[in-house]
Amino acid sequence: MQLPEPRGPLTRALRADLAAGALDATTLDLARRTAEESPDPLADEDLQLALAVCYELHYRGFDGVDDAWEWDPSLLTLRAHLEHRHTAALRALVGAPEVTDEPVDRQLAALVAADDGPSLSSYLARSGSLEQWREYLTLRSVYHLKEGDPHTFAVPRLSGRAKAAMVEIQADEYGGGSAARMHSELFAGLMRDLGLDAAYGALWDSAPACAFASVNTMSLFGLHRRWRGAALGHLTAVEMTSSEPSRRYSSGLRRLGFGDGTRVFYDEHVEADAVHEQIAAVDMCGSLVAEEPGLAGDVLFGAACALAVDGLTAHHLLGAWEAERSGLRERRALAA
Repeated sequence: MQLPEPRGPLTRALRADLAAGALDATTLDLARRTAEESPDPLADEDLQLALAVCYELHYRGFDGVDDAWEWDPSLLTLRAHLEHRHTAALRALVGAPEVTDEPVDRQLAALVAADDGPSLSSYLARSGSLEQWREYLTLRSVYHLKEGDPHTFAVPRLSGRAKAAMVEIQADEYGGGSAARMHSELFAGLMRDLGLDAAYGALWDSAPACAFASVNTMSLFGLHRRWRGAALGHLTAVEMTSSEPSRRYSSGLRRLGFGDGTRVFYDEHVEADAVHEQIAAVDMCGSLVAEEPGLAGDVLFGAACALAVDGLTAHHLLGAWEAERSGLRERRALAA
């Protein structure tokens, strides 16, 4: 895993400091100013990549970067500036979801039903070209090659049935104990079949800001105990909105001539997420809110963020394709 290419002053300074082994005071000030002055944080290439680099130290880390950076106080201060701006942007995007007296699973279902964002799965099923599919997979590789990991950070923050339910869901994400069946590995196989480099992090330089905004939102929720309710709500929204789109994605790949072995990543989600939906909404979120009623708003907030940030990604790609241009930052080095 290599440090990505810079996308602005902040990532340029951060990359140099991480490689040198010391965070310069000017870099910390630059992070503060970037956070304060960014007009659109969720689409800010420099801000989102810098936040992703900070979070990646909790996942695989980077070649040539000391693992001790993970808990470096100065870097955590830098990250906090970016997190605060990212969180404020999420609040501005989704508002404060209204909490009612209904069971939280019904409130989640109503939130999902009200979502009117554009459908990438419908487009790719119906008319997506091979090149558009490759762009979509490049963008989604930022998440799917670590699938499960951001949400799994929340497991130690839970107890009782909520914890057991989350572990049940996450066990399937990790292939039920079979490395070959891990969802991240199935996605890597899909990438290879479409001629893409499936190495972890290999396509970061081509992925746009919205790809990192999506994963950064998950990492924010998973890595902060304060956001444990949002982490569960986010995961639940993912599970509740995955089964039918996965069926459409599989259909789109079939239309392009790809067989069962290529489509297994999506076919697996058709079956698994139909089961996970009820476990997540009722057993996981329902149990959490029953134990801690004050977290109901956070659960709904996390779910709303999942839907809204996915909507930003869909708008980005569909807008680019409608304009007959690439939805990626750059087209080099996509192929293995």
